[in-house]
Amino acid sequence: MQSFANRLQKVDRHITKWAKRQGITCYRIYDLDMPEFPFCIDRYEQYLHIAEYKAQHGLSEAMHDAWLAECLQVISLTLQTPREQIFLKERRRLSRRTEQYEKVAQESHKLVVQEQGLQFRVNLSDYLDTGLFLDHRPLRKTFREEAAGGKRVLNLFAYTGAFSVYAAAGGAAHITTVDLSNTYLQWARENMEQNGLLDDSRHSFVAGDTMDFLKSPAAGTYDLVFVDPPAFSNSKKMSGTWDTQRDHPTLLHLILQHMSPGGILYFSNNLRQFEPRFERLEATSIRDISLQTIPEDFRNKKIHHCYRIVR
Repeated sequence: MQSFANRLQKVDRHITKWAKRQGITCYRIYDLDMPEFPFCIDRYEQYLHIAEYKAQHGLSEAMHDAWLAECLQVISLTLQTPREQIFLKERRRLSRRTEQYEKVAQESHKLVVQEQGLQFRVNLSDYLDTGLFLDHRPLRKTFREEAAGGKRVLNLFAYTGAFSVYAAAGGAAHITTVDLSNTYLQWARENMEQNGLLDDSRHSFVAGDTMDFLKSPAAGTYDLVFVDPPAFSNSKKMSGTWDTQRDHPTLLHLILQHMSPGGILYFSNNLRQFEPRFERLEATSIRDISLQTIPEDFRNKKIHHCYRIVR
């Protein structure tokens, strides 16, 4: 346990100073740094959000519970955070962003965090994810810059609308935010409102399946698009199932049909073994920018794939 404590102390000292310089209050401290301690530990203001990734540890349930309790005590003491301010979730390595809609609690522990001059509402208790994907922080900054000059912006599989907030802050003329969940769309509206950017005359929120939306002639034309689909979904609200590896060529083809010449599309996904199939896309440029979009506080440089596609 001492080696774990030493590692936590070292990375916390470095990352906390970095975060203050960046103007962010939510960031990753520990990112599966040591295989024998399979945790991701994120700081949200004065709270810690911990994901334990299940491993083949060979321990009985009782022994694992005792080990986990000792780990939490070490984390609490080393990172100077009371146990009641620590939220623990259990994850499987392949399930990230495939279960974000599943509720795991009803505590509704919400707070507002700061990121690069903007504010976001997060929920630390009720879902596996908090409402803000920290690994997309650098891309959100780029997206805000790209939205300048009155761009028409589309945010698909939008979750809680963080990219929509950044686009609005950057000066986008109109933003369309699309997600299957009314709960998350309302959260997106609240994030807009939190930053004083909610304007129903300029921004629209669409509850529905992304593919159905894109197949509609009324979908419109856009200059800037962001899409980060779940790896897999079989929601009852959808017609059929969604599989990113299988369906991404059709998705990107449909998006490009709704883009102006020279428009920019950012496509991201978190499939570890993702194989891009871009051969038939009608695009003038496709670049893999994954490494450029991974933040400094993430040790895992394969946390997501990201591509910049120009119509």
